[in-house]
Amino acid sequence: MPNAQCPMTKSKAFIQPLDRIAIALILLLSVLIGLIMLQGDVVTARVRDFTWQNQQIGAEDNSFTLTFSRPMEIKSVEDNLKIEPPLAGKFSWAGRRMVYTLVTPAPYGTNYKVQLQQAKDQFAEQEGKNRVIQPFVGSFRTRDRVILYIGTDQQEQGRLVLYNLTQEQKRILTPKDLIAMDFESFPDGEKILFSARTTKNEDLLSAQLYTVTTGVSSKSAKEVEPAGKVDLILDSKDYQNLKFDLSPDGQTIVIQRGNKTNPGDFGLWFMPVTSDESGKKPTPKRLESQPGGDFMITPDSKAVAVAQGQGAAIIPLQGDANKPLDFLPQFGLVQAFSKDGSQAAMVRFNTDYTRDLFLVTNQGVQKQLLKTTGSILICQFDIASPTLYCLLTQLVSKEQYIEQPYVVAIDLKTGQQKPLLVLPPAQRNVQMSLSADGLGLLFDQVVPQTNTTASLPTNTLKTDDGDAIATSSLWLMPLLPIGDAATVEIRPEQLPLAGFRPRWLP
Repeated sequence: MPNAQCPMTKSKAFIQPLDRIAIALILLLSVLIGLIMLQGDVVTARVRDFTWQNQQIGAEDNSFTLTFSRPMEIKSVEDNLKIEPPLAGKFSWAGRRMVYTLVTPAPYGTNYKVQLQQAKDQFAEQEGKNRVIQPFVGSFRTRDRVILYIGTDQQEQGRLVLYNLTQEQKRILTPKDLIAMDFESFPDGEKILFSARTTKNEDLLSAQLYTVTTGVSSKSAKEVEPAGKVDLILDSKDYQNLKFDLSPDGQTIVIQRGNKTNPGDFGLWFMPVTSDESGKKPTPKRLESQPGGDFMITPDSKAVAVAQGQGAAIIPLQGDANKPLDFLPQFGLVQAFSKDGSQAAMVRFNTDYTRDLFLVTNQGVQKQLLKTTGSILICQFDIASPTLYCLLTQLVSKEQYIEQPYVVAIDLKTGQQKPLLVLPPAQRNVQMSLSADGLGLLFDQVVPQTNTTASLPTNTLKTDDGDAIATSSLWLMPLLPIGDAATVEIRPEQLPLAGFRPRWLP
């Protein structure tokens, strides 16, 4: 068959164009790779991630991270990073990640802008090339400045009120039929734990425990429950709820309770805030330990410090409560803990009826800070500086036992004391609260009822001492570091709000 074609010849002719295309592509790619290698690395450095981008932060947020696409020349980044308004901080690096840790919490109610330009690529710097980062602009904000108080005017009387100082907005959180007596905020500020009695019951020992939502979100993108949702946490059917404390992690409540049928039966109880995995409603359990006085949950939320006998005991919430973790016989009261638990402000009661305030550390240091002839009412550690703010009283009349309250700032490093404010005498029922960013101090001035002989309605507001309240004003004092405040006169301003027991939202 002379006209038949060879199969191999036909196949060879069919695949030749494909071979030519493949060879051409290989050559083209080789040329491109060669050109890239000759030009070197031309990928522009940029910020890949900024952890606070469009976020709302609080005092507990103390550092942000920038992650770069390429290794950066460290000094050029640190020299060119700008934060507006300025926030002092320290740099640390781990490869392409830069961490900026704030020296003090960012002031609340502020919008911030982070910019980085002209920072250099590490390899470009080594090669002597002037290749800089792609300009970066980021933003974040801090939480609004928000306060809580118990109202005293006609519409707000006995009700828990939230006031947003940043936006100048007010919300009444609790209903008219409840008279709030005390309250504490959860760490995220989204709920409040409070004790209250009904308007029909004037017995101060009839309080029940509730929670109420604030309508405030701790994070920008987080959905939050509407304000004013009230839930009963603990009733007072069989036991009186005398005092309570909420753990720093917001998971546990410790309550001082008294048996209604047996007045001598009182002690500390504890309970979780939320239901267990099965959905069972939490119930209180007795802390089997010796009866005690004032108490406070420790910063790790695992124990409670309680005045017991002639000293202060640290009792575990889980385990044998009759075996204290620590006992300090020379102190009668723990007034405050630092946030990390490394320091405590403790009170020593002296035989001459004076009181000493000590700084006690977990390293065994006991440093006397001051002595007073009156009382040590409230102390709070500032997380922004080594400062302790205290509300104290001094005895101005031994015959009538009249005390005059005043506020003092104590530098814990030097022991220097700076009086900030002196209040009128015989006003022992003052309350004080330090803001989370350390820049503001709230306090109240209660005006008592003058006509004490007339019968009072059941919804009359009363102080912890049982005195009837006519009205009360709220005051805000801006704060500066002790060194700066030495040259600047700071005066408190009265807020356009009528209430008492003011507290900052975290």
